[in-house]
Amino acid sequence: MSRAAAFVYGILAYVMFLGAILYSIGFIANWTGLPKTIDSGGPGPVMPSIAIDLILLAIFAIQHSVMARRGFKAWWTRYVPVAVERSTYVLFSNLALILLLWKWQPLPGVVWRVESPPLALGLAALSLVGWGVVFLSTFLINHFDLFGLKQVFDNLRELRIEDPQFHTPFLYKIVRHPLYLGFIIAFWATPQMTVGHLLFAIVTTGYILGAIMLEERDMVAVFGQTYRNYQARVSMIVPLPPRGK
Repeated sequence: MSRAAAFVYGILAYVMFLGAILYSIGFIANWTGLPKTIDSGGPGPVMPSIAIDLILLAIFAIQHSVMARRGFKAWWTRYVPVAVERSTYVLFSNLALILLLWKWQPLPGVVWRVESPPLALGLAALSLVGWGVVFLSTFLINHFDLFGLKQVFDNLRELRIEDPQFHTPFLYKIVRHPLYLGFIIAFWATPQMTVGHLLFAIVTTGYILGAIMLEERDMVAVFGQTYRNYQARVSMIVPLPPRGK
């Protein structure tokens, strides 16, 4: 792949990501005017709908977990240029997410509904705060590196792709995984929780907790005692005052 082609490939993968993630915000929040949301559409039989939704969530989780592991990357980059490895991960993540949004089966039975307009508005706003934490967290740790743009841009300029550096800016000083915390807030803060939304929130939260375990194992393998010290000092997912120095 030429450097220019790799750059265009990375840009297209990133643009697709932006479209998918922005649509996801409205999908989960049930915004009116969207072609499909988490609760829209005619419901089908309950058990087949649950099975389909679990399969879609499993595809998304497996793709994310497997392709993010160091061992897979070492094997994968024997066939995919290092410069576009991250962009390829982003592309496959996009496809898994789009499949989930497209084929999600609604389960509209209401688990809870907040009747108070101010409280309902507050929960909707809290969900947006969660998404804000997600996006802020990506920029704190290098948004463009995370989504493959830095790699393809450096490759275009014939610069060496640098190894990741460990740093803990702002939110990362009070919680080790603010990005995941933002997702949990965004998924659970809703004025109306349906069966389908609850299924989505439970499974994704379980996946997030499992992904943290795998990710932290990789971080220890790369950064060693530096990351162990960070684990001992800063809470994993619940913001708490730092421990020790």
